[in-house]
Amino acid sequence: SDVYKRQIMKRATHIVVRALLSASVLLSLATVGWSQQPSITWFAVPAGYDYCQAHSVSADGTVVAITAYSNYGPHGAYRWTQATGMQSLGTLGGAGSMAYNVSANGAVIVGVARNAIGQWRAYRWTQATGMHDLGTLGGPTSSAHSVSADGSVIVGRSDNPDERWRAFRWTQATGMHDLGTLGGDSYCEAYGVSADGSVIVGRSDNGAGQVPGFRWIAAGGMQDLGTLPGGTWSWGYAVSADGSVVVGSAQGTDGGFRAIRWTQAGGMQDLGALGGPESFARGVTGDGTIIVGWADVPNSNFSRAFRWTQATGMQNLSQVYASLLTSGSFLIEAHGISPNGRYIVGWGWNNARRRFEGFLLDTGFPRRGDVDRNGCVDDADLLQVLFAFGERGYRNEDLNWDGIVDDADLLEV
Repeated sequence: SDVYKRQIMKRATHIVVRALLSASVLLSLATVGWSQQPSITWFAVPAGYDYCQAHSVSADGTVVAITAYSNYGPHGAYRWTQATGMQSLGTLGGAGSMAYNVSANGAVIVGVARNAIGQWRAYRWTQATGMHDLGTLGGPTSSAHSVSADGSVIVGRSDNPDERWRAFRWTQATGMHDLGTLGGDSYCEAYGVSADGSVIVGRSDNGAGQVPGFRWIAAGGMQDLGTLPGGTWSWGYAVSADGSVVVGSAQGTDGGFRAIRWTQAGGMQDLGALGGPESFARGVTGDGTIIVGWADVPNSNFSRAFRWTQATGMQNLSQVYASLLTSGSFLIEAHGISPNGRYIVGWGWNNARRRFEGFLLDTGFPRRGDVDRNGCVDDADLLQVLFAFGERGYRNEDLNWDGIVDDADLLEV
């Protein structure tokens, strides 16, 4: 109602006034989280492992899901935070675990770990409960690939009683739910989920000799995303906060794969490459405008991490942020990006330590409170939050990415 809106605006105005009066105090706080200069953090490989990769980052860039890999032994799931550094997540009783995704609030990590009898099982990890086995769809194994913003919805794949892979959606209330397929019976798995858990993307056998990407919604079921012309395979790997933009890869006429961006209105868009034959998209911002992944480059045995926008096209991150890299270092793959696009994680070659290591790239943009992404925090940003005050979050106005536009977001501005 109008009365309710006036009360909201009055309260918001009081909050803004208090925030302005406290500005001198806030500006005196010098913390890593408020830095605006680009920087890169390399994750030292834990003892006993050969290399590590960073797979996912929280909305504020303070929590990263990392897997440490061993060439000849079990892998290890880790959680890194600015405050505590690297923390092992353990296993489900067996040898080996991997961390694939972290919730936007940083509280929940999902992945796969071996249980006491050696089976790989999907897990949900929190600081309070540790690693929890999510079960299966009737078969022996499962794997969790992505988690909603608040950690309540998890998606991945599981064997069914016939030991065929099926995509699943898990919640505490419902347990593991089979999403079905696009018509085939041999294969289906889920890779990404929207902020509120209502939209899921992945790939599925369609019963016609193809394995295209899919977009699943509770009301409409599973939608075939198709492929690029001449191709038979595609993947939906990640999805924007509202579920409208899907990114991944698709096979072309030459049999190679290209990074793609899909929308209902525009269909499948080839994002190009970095001079080599193939590219793969693996992460997307909350608003669907910035995409990261990796692409082949000429005259190199290793791919290069990229960032794509409609305005810039595909950029080689090793070139864009060359000033942050020691001589001989380069970024091989980008696996994830924060909802606002500021933080990017992946892995590369750290020549300073002569090892393959995971990285956290802080691009320094957008600035804290820069709602409209124009490089300046001003009254336009304040008004944008005020007009959206009290509404559902997981959008640019929801600066702390907690699901609602409220006084905490005003204080950011």
